[in-house]
Amino acid sequence: MKLLFIINPGSGNHGINLREIISAHFDAKKIEIDLFELPKDCSIEKIKARIGRSKADRVVAVGGDGTLKLVAECLLHTETPIGIVPAGSANGMAKELGIPTDIELALSLLEGGRLQKIHVVKLNDEICIHLSDLGFNAYLVKKFDTLPERGMWGYAKATWHALWNHHRMDVQLKLKDETITSKAAMVAIANATMYGSGLKINPDGKLDDQLFEVILVKDYSYLEILKIWITKLPFNPKKIEVFQTAEVKISSKHHAHFQIDGEYIGRVNTVEAGILPAAITVILPSLSE
Repeated sequence: MKLLFIINPGSGNHGINLREIISAHFDAKKIEIDLFELPKDCSIEKIKARIGRSKADRVVAVGGDGTLKLVAECLLHTETPIGIVPAGSANGMAKELGIPTDIELALSLLEGGRLQKIHVVKLNDEICIHLSDLGFNAYLVKKFDTLPERGMWGYAKATWHALWNHHRMDVQLKLKDETITSKAAMVAIANATMYGSGLKINPDGKLDDQLFEVILVKDYSYLEILKIWITKLPFNPKKIEVFQTAEVKISSKHHAHFQIDGEYIGRVNTVEAGILPAAITVILPSLSE
């Protein structure tokens, strides 16, 4: 077996040498490894070309959700399994899939883990593997990226700033059988169930069905989301509504902040989303683990 590791050197903890850890782990194993560190501003075409030259049996994303998204874009609708070594700041998708956050344990999964096909969501010209949203949280992501502080302190400062400066949007959701017009603090397009922080915004989400969820947060209702997280009670529909769908067109009266998988995209008026069923194959822990 040959494994190609796509390593994002800018992810997560800069105090560890990911190349050394990976090389040492496989040193005594009968597995060929190929290591590729992403240069700055590396294009999808260059990564695809590197994957093609490697002829690896499995490709491993070493980084956060952004790195995994890059690899998923390169291997969309192929049979090549994608492994995940969480080395980012939040690692939301790794947590969603039950991948160990310990790097050695994650590496141990790559040879013998079970394979599962999951869907992704196409958003305009991008794909979403985890969570995307318009409005409050996207504004928070933008603000967080500008702060020198990282971790929970930086996140708290960004949240406080967003609560004071972000305003509700006028949005329209066009679903297959209905059109909804509403004020909204944010609209999330959810492939997964929870953010990297563990905050569960989409309790009923599944990664292997034919649907994704659109969560309409009508007001700044983080207390409502915390209620779900702690008590498992359903959302109050006056504050938060959830729609299951295979496609949606979201329009905002004014340009709204937009993020995909933790990356701030910019301000947009319209997002068109559609499901791509069984789009990628991921390597997961066995059901007994």
